[in-house]
Amino acid sequence: MDQLGSDMLVDAEFDEKQDVAIITPDADDADADADAMDEVEPEPRADEHEAFMRKHMPELADQETEAEAFHTWELSDWRSMTRREQGPVFNCGGHPWRILFFPYGNNVDYASFYLEQGHEEKDMAEDWYACVQFMLVLWNPNDPNIHVLHTATHRFTAEEGDWGFTRFAELRRLFSPQWDDRERPMVENNSANVTAYVRVLKDPTGVLWHNFINYDSKKETGMVGLKNQGATCYLNSLLQSLFFTNSFRQAVYQIPTDGETDRTNSAYALQRLFYLLQTSNTAVATTDLTQSFGWDSKQIFEQQDVQELSRVLMDRLDEKMKGTEAEGALEQMFVGKMKTYISCINVDYESSRIEEFWDIQLNVSGNRNLDDSFKDYIQVETMDGENKYFAEGFGLQDAKKGVIFDSFPQVLHLQLKRFEYDINRDAMMKVNDRYEFPEIWDAAPYLSDQADRTESYVYHLHGVLVHSGDLNAGHYYAFLKPTKEGDFYKFDDDRVTRATKREALEENFGGDYGQVNGTAGQQRNPYTRAWSAKRSMSAYMLVYIRETRLDSILMNGQEVTPPKHLAERIAEERAAFERRRKEREEAHLYMDIAVGTENNFKVYQGFDIVPWKGDCDTPAAIPTLHRVLRATTISEFCNTIAEELGVDGDMVRPWAIVNRQNGTCRPDQPIAFPDMTVEEASSKFGTKTAQFRLWMEKAEKRNEDNSPAFGETLVDLKNQQQNRSIMLFLKHFDAKTQSLFGINTFYAAYQDKVCDLSPQVTKLLGWPAGTQFKLSEEIKQNMIEATKPKTTLAQSELQDGDILTVQRTLSEKETSQITAAGGYVETKDFYDYLLNRINVEFAPRLGEGAQLPTFTLTLSKKMTYDQFSAKVAEHLKVELTHLRFTTVNTTGKPKSAVKYTQQGTLNSVLFPGPYNYSSSSMQKTDALFYEVLEMSLKELESRKAIRITWLPEGLTKEEEYTLMIPRTGVIQDLLEALQKKANISTEIMPSVKVFEAHNSRFYKSLSMDYQILGIGEYIHLYAAAFPEDDLPKKISVFHFDKEPAKVHGVPFQFSIKEDEPFSETKKRLSDLTKIKGKQFEKIKFAVVSKPQYSRPEYIEDEDVLSDLVGNRDDVALAMDHANKTRSFWGKTDSIFIK
Repeated sequence: MDQLGSDMLVDAEFDEKQDVAIITPDADDADADADAMDEVEPEPRADEHEAFMRKHMPELADQETEAEAFHTWELSDWRSMTRREQGPVFNCGGHPWRILFFPYGNNVDYASFYLEQGHEEKDMAEDWYACVQFMLVLWNPNDPNIHVLHTATHRFTAEEGDWGFTRFAELRRLFSPQWDDRERPMVENNSANVTAYVRVLKDPTGVLWHNFINYDSKKETGMVGLKNQGATCYLNSLLQSLFFTNSFRQAVYQIPTDGETDRTNSAYALQRLFYLLQTSNTAVATTDLTQSFGWDSKQIFEQQDVQELSRVLMDRLDEKMKGTEAEGALEQMFVGKMKTYISCINVDYESSRIEEFWDIQLNVSGNRNLDDSFKDYIQVETMDGENKYFAEGFGLQDAKKGVIFDSFPQVLHLQLKRFEYDINRDAMMKVNDRYEFPEIWDAAPYLSDQADRTESYVYHLHGVLVHSGDLNAGHYYAFLKPTKEGDFYKFDDDRVTRATKREALEENFGGDYGQVNGTAGQQRNPYTRAWSAKRSMSAYMLVYIRETRLDSILMNGQEVTPPKHLAERIAEERAAFERRRKEREEAHLYMDIAVGTENNFKVYQGFDIVPWKGDCDTPAAIPTLHRVLRATTISEFCNTIAEELGVDGDMVRPWAIVNRQNGTCRPDQPIAFPDMTVEEASSKFGTKTAQFRLWMEKAEKRNEDNSPAFGETLVDLKNQQQNRSIMLFLKHFDAKTQSLFGINTFYAAYQDKVCDLSPQVTKLLGWPAGTQFKLSEEIKQNMIEATKPKTTLAQSELQDGDILTVQRTLSEKETSQITAAGGYVETKDFYDYLLNRINVEFAPRLGEGAQLPTFTLTLSKKMTYDQFSAKVAEHLKVELTHLRFTTVNTTGKPKSAVKYTQQGTLNSVLFPGPYNYSSSSMQKTDALFYEVLEMSLKELESRKAIRITWLPEGLTKEEEYTLMIPRTGVIQDLLEALQKKANISTEIMPSVKVFEAHNSRFYKSLSMDYQILGIGEYIHLYAAAFPEDDLPKKISVFHFDKEPAKVHGVPFQFSIKEDEPFSETKKRLSDLTKIKGKQFEKIKFAVVSKPQYSRPEYIEDEDVLSDLVGNRDDVALAMDHANKTRSFWGKTDSIFIK
């Protein structure tokens, strides 16, 4: 193919002159053409204003003119003008206008002309605007045939008050002696005329040519839109449609949700969304609603089927309304009835059934309008010849088969099939054919003769839901008429605008664009970026409301009242949000101060004096956090803390906490400046942390002069040089109770020996004098050193804020008893336990159905596999060897089974990284799943887990089991294990067969000697006791929902009987599947050929399955019915709502 100077591809072998007739016109024809040329209207001159305007600025299609005017400004002495000139003011449409002129160009070598609104700044309203089509013409007054013009359209506003052409005409050309082929210049004698032609247009929607900067939907329309989360425009259009079906909104409000505390209830989330749409001033987010549906980012960024979403949502809400005052409200609004019938022509016999419908799917392809689609829907098929109907008692008869409506609902949802399977392309395609629908429509012609016609079946259009784009890329929005007599509005995600009737109806009929200058117009699809003569936007769903029920459905003159608790709760949330906003705004005025006291120290078991990071299971041990003004003085802050501690303000003293080089946080020095602000203190004494941390010391008593007596004043320094008092923290390790808690602070002299501390230690602990004990210093987490009694505190390098741990000396008997119980007898060992302890949550892997508890144990990371599994076994009272553990991933699901190893530790299980305490981003570091096995773990590891579904009652009941079968076993071993697990009787077992399925399609039957190792990981196994027969011909059967691609349910194999009418085949299918009654009647049967997405051939009762199948082995029998157990993870194209 060659490309010849354009976008059109031409075949290289194409002969442009081939088969072309050369016709020479007669002389008479030539004369006639010449006469016609003479009659052509001459080009109007620039001073013939009305003709010039008609010629060069015709009215815009689809726009209505409010006023038009023209005005000429005579430009004289061009070269002596200033850089920027404004012409005289003239009026058009009640607005003042003038020409803005840059004689020497607006920063370019061109004359620049603009049209400018002429309001005085003080006289202009803030929301003033005018939509204008205009033309500026520069012309020579001595020869008006010399002219240059430019046209434009613009929405003039207070912010954009001028619009025009910076490069109107090149200055060099304007002053050239000749303008184009004329003998004179454009600007002659330094003069020219410029004429402005202005046409002010009506703007019924208020948004013509709007740039939507700072557009306020609430202010302009009184309504707000919905935010798009990614690809949720289809959801937004449906929700807006339901919201403005006011009686539906009222019914949703009637669902009792006053007891709801979270937003996972979809009915409560929908109530909240509706209330916010009703009361908010800005666009509302749908995040809470989609989260209540159980959707994650995968569903958020995938456009789903609107009809399916509507049905699923209705089913869910209908379920929520049962037992409430809203029960039955949805059926009353949205449910109609249709009759499917076969009526004999020559005998009095009819077979029929009545079905309910929530919406109607109508064919667009091949139909011109709504009435054509309904005629197509109720089209009668004649059954005659070889296709006669077998009527019970009458034999084969000529008959008529069809569908007719018994009633239509108050609110009629019509789903237009804009997306259809194209058999030639073997793909789904969008149908962009023109398809018309009226604003008022009569449904009566499509009712049965027996229908109740006492009330009119005339319907009024309430909503048009639109898709713009194609199958792979597009956008959804809606046109809705919120009130009975009001206008249509366009709801496009977060933007709401007024719309004309033409925009809501005609522009969404689809089909070709209108003709422009006698040729078909083309426009670019904004989503696919492709040019097309067909409209990309077309209606895919219509909402009609019955004329006689308009007042009740739209609740005309009534207010839709939300539940009281909903308004109160959202008001509280808004108030809380406002408080948080105010806090953020004022955050620079405040700072956080964490305060630790002896109350925290005494209940804390861990490293350091208190858990400054808040990582503690004992809330009372965590320092209190205070948010205070930065200008607060230390004295004022101390008074606040003293009040909390129940003491006078002067009886507390703050110590600044510092980060030591060894990683600990200890008090460093008291802050002795009561008038200093907390901000200054933080800057001077604090560390570079988000919080200013203080230790608040309490005075022991008051002196005789009533001044507070802090500890250092009570220490005897013995007049030694370089002696001073230091504040120490004392902890107590109690070996009997296996605990290590803080006792209090105390002061000691720097030059005292460690053994001199004995009286203070025994007094603080309430021990008798002479009690034997050992002291250790907690230097840091992994460094605990015993102190030497004969060394001084100075030689021991003790300082303010250091921690000493005391332990009473144990007898040999006490030591052996504690050791035998698995306890620790040395302070250092207990510290090591604290360093490595971890709270691990153990949950049954099979969930609540396992009837096993979820519990938490405090263990050590150094425990071996045998040690921690022994602790779990002891808690569960089961055998140690029969436990298996599985790690947990970050989403809370099983990750991988833990292999038994003698060398492995709990740390290596929970922290699989290369370093001892590095956590893995792939799994939880404080949780494990467990299983209580029926055999030892060693034996289990020699078996293979096989998941199989047992079908005890046809397809109506499924029981899933996971069986551990020896890897060397066969299907016979699997069935024996299944019999034991599922309690299958011995009489049934001989008829039980096992078969494989994949993606809800039958794969193959498995013989009894089939090897277990041959079963694939992604294959689904089923076992069922299907009756034996001798029929040689089998066909696989699967289930689908409307489209063969949407498979679901349990597939199976079915025997074909030769020459059996399908009415009899269905009875055998019902017996096999155990699906009976109305549920079975709703199933449609079809034959589907490979590939699996081919169009189904639906089967009638009189058809014979063996004839339809013939000798083909590429066909399957398919059961078309709703998927009642939709699961997103099984099929990416299904929708679910929790």
